[in-house]
Amino acid sequence: MDATVEMNMEKGFNGENCAPNIQERLQKRNQARIEDAERKKETKQSQSVAEEKGEYFSNAFNTERACIDELLSNCSGADRAVVTQKLEEATAKTLQLQKFLSDSILFLTPYELSKAQAALQKLQSSIAETREEAMPKKKFAFRGRTKASDKVSAKASAAAPRDSAVTKVDGAPNPKQCGFTNMSNELLTKTAEEVLNQDMLLTHLTNCKVRLYGTPSTLHLKHIDNCEILCGPVSTSVFVDHCSNSTLVFPCQQLRTHHTTNTQVYLHVTSRAIIEDCHGVSFAPFSWSYPTLHEDFAVSGLNRDTNNWSQVDDFNWLAAGTPSPNWSVLREEDRKTFL
Repeated sequence: MDATVEMNMEKGFNGENCAPNIQERLQKRNQARIEDAERKKETKQSQSVAEEKGEYFSNAFNTERACIDELLSNCSGADRAVVTQKLEEATAKTLQLQKFLSDSILFLTPYELSKAQAALQKLQSSIAETREEAMPKKKFAFRGRTKASDKVSAKASAAAPRDSAVTKVDGAPNPKQCGFTNMSNELLTKTAEEVLNQDMLLTHLTNCKVRLYGTPSTLHLKHIDNCEILCGPVSTSVFVDHCSNSTLVFPCQQLRTHHTTNTQVYLHVTSRAIIEDCHGVSFAPFSWSYPTLHEDFAVSGLNRDTNNWSQVDDFNWLAAGTPSPNWSVLREEDRKTFL
């Protein structure tokens, strides 16, 4: 046998050339194990941190909610001054709780978020009910009238037209909601004092421009056509139904839109925007500015640093990975700034 071949075979059998290759493979395999272990450790730590944040949020939220419930329960049977003080405290705590929720959205699960939003809505309803029970709005009445004046009033009532009792002025708020209704070609405005913590309702408006300054609790828009509606920060939800050819501008915690077409929405939303049975709806970031906007954001409890204006869920479009044809992002060159 050739001497060179014999030498190579001896080196192969002795493992002199193979040893470095085996050692290199072992080192790479060991390094891969170490890196995999580190990744698993980081994943576990991240999951643990998220769980700890969720647990902290739940405990803190429930503790504060129980405190607000206790404030409201203490209003029963108390005098007017005490009730006023406790309602103001409960309202302030609810706004703080709402801001706490807005700041925690990023690490909450959808179930936890939905549950907390429902609890907040219940608290706000309880505050409104307690205020109504403890401090009912005064009704116009003449308790000290004489029998003669009662007879005169009775005759006047009999002489009045039968439908006078249900006559309403367009745009006048009812006891639980304020806003505008059945109007056309008008410039409509509400001040911050008028809308504070109110349930606002705008319905059957055509060719109107609306300016709502301040912080309403909720905003309902129904049967709106060819209108421009600007509203200050809404503490909870905005509900839009049967709106067409309009421009809507507002910040809110949540937006739900139904049966709406050819409408632009300039939005600041801290959770999600939801559309259903809509077409031709375009979204852009909120762009209205007025002197007390900063203070109104603070009162509303909304987080100015969190804006999910382009994250829209279409309940009529469930094709994963394919954009819904029912809404779009408004091109920058087509966007407006409102002053």
